[in-house]
Amino acid sequence: MKAFMNDDFLLTTDTAQEIYNYGAKDTPIFDWHCHLSPKEIYENRKPADIAELWLGGDHYKWRAMRSYGIDEKFITGDSTGYEKFLKYAEVLPYCIGNPLYHWTHLELQRYFDIYEPLSPKSAPAIWEKCNAKIEAGGFTPRELIEKSNVACVCTTDDAADSLEYHKLLAADSSFKCKVIPAFRPDKSFLIESDVFVPWIEAMEKANHMKIDSFSSLLNALEKRIEFFDEMGCRASDHALAYCPFEPATDEQLEEIFKKALSHGTFTEKELDMYRTALLMFFGEQYAKRGWVMELHFGAMRNNNTKMFNLLGPDTGFDSVDDYRLAHGLSRYLDALEVKGSLPKTVLFTLNPKDNYVLGTMLGNFQSSEAQSKIQFGSAWWFNDNYDGMRQQMQTLANLGVLGKFVGMVTDSRSFLSYPRHEYFRRILCELLGDLVEEGKYPCDIAFLSQIVADISFNNAKNYFGI
Repeated sequence: MKAFMNDDFLLTTDTAQEIYNYGAKDTPIFDWHCHLSPKEIYENRKPADIAELWLGGDHYKWRAMRSYGIDEKFITGDSTGYEKFLKYAEVLPYCIGNPLYHWTHLELQRYFDIYEPLSPKSAPAIWEKCNAKIEAGGFTPRELIEKSNVACVCTTDDAADSLEYHKLLAADSSFKCKVIPAFRPDKSFLIESDVFVPWIEAMEKANHMKIDSFSSLLNALEKRIEFFDEMGCRASDHALAYCPFEPATDEQLEEIFKKALSHGTFTEKELDMYRTALLMFFGEQYAKRGWVMELHFGAMRNNNTKMFNLLGPDTGFDSVDDYRLAHGLSRYLDALEVKGSLPKTVLFTLNPKDNYVLGTMLGNFQSSEAQSKIQFGSAWWFNDNYDGMRQQMQTLANLGVLGKFVGMVTDSRSFLSYPRHEYFRRILCELLGDLVEEGKYPCDIAFLSQIVADISFNNAKNYFGI
């Protein structure tokens, strides 16, 4: 029986251990998709305690606590941090097989030098030890980023954002990690939502212009793209349940936009026409600037109306959707390719049933403009676990060029989440080690270590051009 989460955790073969130590262990992190706050990075405040650092805003932990039956007052309510910590410690031993169990203990090991499993029995002592280390220093956002060997952080920023904290961070030479924005114009698609008109007003303020037509919206969006580009942005991100493709005339789009400003109602066809036009516009803009377009498919958000009204979005009430994906996505990518405007694109799916849909779609639109120009994004959100990551990488290996994969995304709001990259790298090395040990790939440790280093860091750095 192996020791619990020792140095060889998940590295079940000699080959896996060697290539992890040579190719992954000390390789920097390129955090090219996350939800960290640039304001928090700039202000660099020390957390009050481990509960604030660990449980605040972490909807992964919140979902597990709800599934166990913990009262909401100990999750997002007004209980003390210590009470919330004790409740999480009560839940964790029952999370057998959940990646939270491994993430939690990797974070305790790497940041707090604690190797004892968290449980109700150990929780009081672990609380004291963690808080003593936090009080001693080294746990501000910048210190955690530097301690985690992160070379670059790409935040996720609304199109109307001022990027004021990115400006301040760019001017601060004392912080070596690059913090750059990523363009996230999701609200521009939400014409059926109450958030749309207020967002248009924010865009008018950001651009010092009136937005009263679809053409003026595109003009305003292009100005924001130019501004983001000047601030070092190299990527955009779009969260889509599915990929629409419904061409429309300029006249139809103007009518739809007028209806949106007056809080009208829409047919599904009208929504798809509007969203298709925006997606075409965005793809062309990104291609002109050499940006990467990230398309995240398959999330069904805010399922629980009662809890949405109480807590708002991004609080742990989302799940996997099952829209048909292949047809619209193919037509969209093809329409951009025909125009010579298909940017480098990363395709993510939250529904594993679509792994082969995306894995085969890649090969339709590759080109010599970039190595693996169309990428299959890493196992994401609910797939960010042992089985999900192996399945995604095995699918890519079966259908594409795994060695040019741009690797893991943190997709997190937590500054303690970087050991998830270690988790991914260990799973990657186990997968490659298994191929060698089974005689399916030659035992060239130097080359395998280079592939691991590339997937862990170099491929993403080159792909995003940062």
